[in-house]
Amino acid sequence: MAKLYFRYSAMNAGKSTALLQVAHNYEEQGQHVCLYTAAIDHRYGIGKVTSRLGPQREADVFDAEFDFFKEAPQVNCVLVDEAQFLSPDQVKQLHQLAHVRGVPVICYGIRSDFLGEPFPGATYLLALADTIEELKNICACGKKATMNIRVDGRGKRLKVGEQIDIGGNERYQHVCGRCFYAE
Repeated sequence: MAKLYFRYSAMNAGKSTALLQVAHNYEEQGQHVCLYTAAIDHRYGIGKVTSRLGPQREADVFDAEFDFFKEAPQVNCVLVDEAQFLSPDQVKQLHQLAHVRGVPVICYGIRSDFLGEPFPGATYLLALADTIEELKNICACGKKATMNIRVDGRGKRLKVGEQIDIGGNERYQHVCGRCFYAE
């Protein structure tokens, strides 16, 4: 039986690396996969799943209008990077894809933004995913990182702004709950 999986973590925990490894494992067994990433994430170019470690791969993109149930090709597995940017309807489509068509769907993303507010896609993944797995990362203080904070060009924490501001290590840090609440 196929499932909808949600694999989440704070930023910089290796989600994209894990996704690329899963794609490799399927393909090494002669299976076909389809990779998706958010159209708004253009840090490494549009339609690219990229690990901070270096590996990169072309992917199809989804935007707010994309319908996974109608558009996803017949494959052995669907892999979604930056899943926090999915809409609630898209998460439902992925759930349907797994349960009606029997295609495993593995989504990778973060749960909350720099203010600790949930992303709608992550909220629905937490509600509908058949299997939820946390990928671990550590805070600079040594505790498990579960949150993300946004910083400016001088490394000063920002506490206001739009929920979505695409960036990497220059804009975000992963922290534990204690450090998240520290002033």
